[in-house]
Amino acid sequence: MLVIGLMSGTSYDAVDAAAARLRLDGDTLVLKPLGMVSTPYDGGLREALAAALPPAAVPLAEVCRLDTRIGQAFAAAAVRANRELCEEHAELVASHGQTVYHWTEGGRVHGTLQLGQPAWIAEATGLPVVADLRARDVAAGGQGAPLVSLVDLLWLRGRPGTPVALNIGGIANLTAPDGTAFDTGPGCALLDAAARESSGGRLAYDAEGALAARGLPYRPLLDRLLAEPYYALAPPKTTGKELFHSGYLRAAGLDGLCAEDALATLTLLTARTVADAVRSVGATEVIASGGGTRNPVLMGELRHLLPGIPLRTSDELGLPAPAKEAYAFAVLGFLTAHGLPGTDPRSTGARHPSVLGSLTPGRSGLRLPPTPRGGPVRLVVEA
Repeated sequence: MLVIGLMSGTSYDAVDAAAARLRLDGDTLVLKPLGMVSTPYDGGLREALAAALPPAAVPLAEVCRLDTRIGQAFAAAAVRANRELCEEHAELVASHGQTVYHWTEGGRVHGTLQLGQPAWIAEATGLPVVADLRARDVAAGGQGAPLVSLVDLLWLRGRPGTPVALNIGGIANLTAPDGTAFDTGPGCALLDAAARESSGGRLAYDAEGALAARGLPYRPLLDRLLAEPYYALAPPKTTGKELFHSGYLRAAGLDGLCAEDALATLTLLTARTVADAVRSVGATEVIASGGGTRNPVLMGELRHLLPGIPLRTSDELGLPAPAKEAYAFAVLGFLTAHGLPGTDPRSTGARHPSVLGSLTPGRSGLRLPPTPRGGPVRLVVEA
């Protein structure tokens, strides 16, 4: 099956669309990556989305407008991927949507909201769409995240030692081979917020860690940030920009620090919290993906804090680091279309595995393949 996976993470800068040919070979799921295209949100949509994220209060009219405009942006990305990446017409689209709120209280997730109306994708492509993938796991008592953990477990199975999959997006998360999976804390979320604040909105992020490279960490601020109670919670646990946003930085006392020192401090915070999480699961190898891997200062800090633990990117295992999550959602869409669970309860804390998402029929209706007798136990990436 040729599937397009659509993803926009907590950095909400673009829609990534990855095309993959997927097939079941016995108990092995074989993924052949066909490439990724990244389509930036237009400036007006990105500004509207940023203004709507927590802790902002937003009228329902704006939620409706965002759901429509994000759905149209995802639809355009899917059309582009189908045209530019697929040697023949795709058969399915799997859309993560744009997370705007993850309702967490008392260590439990009570609800989650992703915008990006899938009807626009189905209308533009003519293809069936799997969307709203997180909600079913939440309904089953799970955290709804990290949702790529099952894909990581299948992908890393058979590697020696204790390999850990790490994704550094706006929020960082990891998956260990025993099924432990959780958000470690901020990935690039606070870095992006500080870059925007310090530049008056001119910079969306600290490109290649250039500001952090010129600064020095301010230890009193780092100590205050490391005292955040989230880090002491036991997994499974999830977080997001409901906690780690620009207001969080202002409350932590960023005022008075130059941009370079602020970014150096926040880069070290991300590296410290990720490294602590990696050590807590006994990792012998880290395979990283996500936008944070393009920040050499952050990656250098991580290598310094994890001596003796190889830190690789997913490119070395055949999945380009910027595209890995989009490919993961293509896999989850494939599993849903075949009636197979897309979660592992060890990772999310749910009561049972769940077939994820809702299905929007394409132009020719909805014809699903038969459900195999058993699901895959490993994922192999084909060159």
